[in-house]
Amino acid sequence: MNRVMALPLIIAILAAAAPLAAMGFEYWPGLAPCALCLWQRWPYWVAAGLALLALAAPPRWRAWLLGGVGLAIAVSAAIAALHVGVEQGWWPSPLPACLAPGVGAGTSVDDLLLNMAPLPTKPCDEPAYLFPGLPLSVAAMNLIYAALLTIWTLRQALRERRF
Repeated sequence: MNRVMALPLIIAILAAAAPLAAMGFEYWPGLAPCALCLWQRWPYWVAAGLALLALAAPPRWRAWLLGGVGLAIAVSAAIAALHVGVEQGWWPSPLPACLAPGVGAGTSVDDLLLNMAPLPTKPCDEPAYLFPGLPLSVAAMNLIYAALLTIWTLRQALRERRF
């Protein structure tokens, strides 16, 4: 397989690896995702799909599709940056699903049971740490990964335009 064909495949694999790893962390070591965690995954799937399209695209479209891949991954990086800010208390989450359910005076147990989410929820301002002792939350690790993958992918897209 030549470089032109291998590059989009490698980028597709790297893009799909992030949400697949995040799903794996749900099962081992049992990290519960919050709403912002779930939002960070979607741009990676878009990026992987665009990279696979670039694999089959004519050469004149390949650079544009790879540029789209880089932008999609940049969206995940932006969501991760927002998430890190929420975790650090720099700003509140814009998603209502990120808020922990409140218990007001006069709230009955029946009301609480009726208002429970069908799936377990985790507040977005509660960082999830994968490695004990490492001061990087999973959102911060995703921010670093997405930023590096964005830069590399956009550089590859610019390189493709030159050929």
